[in-house]
Amino acid sequence: MVGTFVNEPTVANPPDTGPRLWESPYIATAADAMKNYSGNATRTWYKDGAEPNDPAGKYAFQRLRETWFTPRINPKFKLHRDDRFYAIGSCFARGLEHSLAKHNVAVESAAPEFANFQPAKRGVSALGFTNKYNTYSMLNELRWALDPDAEFPLESIVPLTKTTWYDPHTNPTLSLAGLEETLERRALIKAVTKRITTCRAVVVTLGLAEVWRDVHADVFVNCTPIPSLFKTQPNRYEFHLTGFTENWVNLEAIHELLSRHGHPDFHIVVTVSPVPLMNTFSTMDIVVANTWAKSLLRALAQEWASAHPNVDYFPSYEIVQNSDRATVWEHDRRHVKGAGVQHIMDLFLRNYLE
Repeated sequence: MVGTFVNEPTVANPPDTGPRLWESPYIATAADAMKNYSGNATRTWYKDGAEPNDPAGKYAFQRLRETWFTPRINPKFKLHRDDRFYAIGSCFARGLEHSLAKHNVAVESAAPEFANFQPAKRGVSALGFTNKYNTYSMLNELRWALDPDAEFPLESIVPLTKTTWYDPHTNPTLSLAGLEETLERRALIKAVTKRITTCRAVVVTLGLAEVWRDVHADVFVNCTPIPSLFKTQPNRYEFHLTGFTENWVNLEAIHELLSRHGHPDFHIVVTVSPVPLMNTFSTMDIVVANTWAKSLLRALAQEWASAHPNVDYFPSYEIVQNSDRATVWEHDRRHVKGAGVQHIMDLFLRNYLE
């Protein structure tokens, strides 16, 4: 597995905002630690003599026998029904938009303008076009929309045929189009992204740690480039297994952008997508690669939440991973069934929305 974890720095002169890895993110006195212990009804995994199938059991080995795992959630803050929401990320972002809309909550990321788009496949939402899978693509989109000094790299949009162009900063949900329409779609994404400035509630879903960079345009892209480009432009893209610090710098830059340009009282709920990688371009087994990536992103989310009073972690990843496998997963063991998505959304709304 030579080279699998070799990763050259991909952030030029990163600011000194990274986590101080020699310091604990949380330190408590013995008295406070014991107070935490006594006040946490879900503190213990197992106890001798406890009935495993007790539906009211408080131990983890009992609660993990339930069809739907329901973790204890202690939100740092509450969001209001009259708050405007913006969701950025992948599947959880789209699911949350749908659930919030059903509760008559304003969701700026689910712009009605996207409904005019025609997905390439039947049964797929056009909103999937806006999915963002890695911290680079999230930061890119926010910079291009909010930072007046950030210019979108037009050279990163590439021709595939004489009549079709490809924007690698989007999700290929829509049919490919000509350059004019491709640029119109990009202008719409920028306009919608700007609406995050009116949103008190921002939900960020982390999805991938495997990232592709356009060497020619010197920019990281949203997902794996269309395969034909590897043949027509074999040296244009390079693959990165990104590390903790790179992603941390990106998240801190997102927080700083929103601090400068966002809602004066913005709050972020960060989640980790439970959807596994479809493929890996490393030398790892796909299951090992997925575990590595999700572990990195999960740790990253916890550190980010610990670093800011207005950032909180919501355990959608743990809910899925610890629910009954046969019940929660579709046959591909990759997509979460509708009932599982509903359980997650219900827990989110119950804990954060007032």
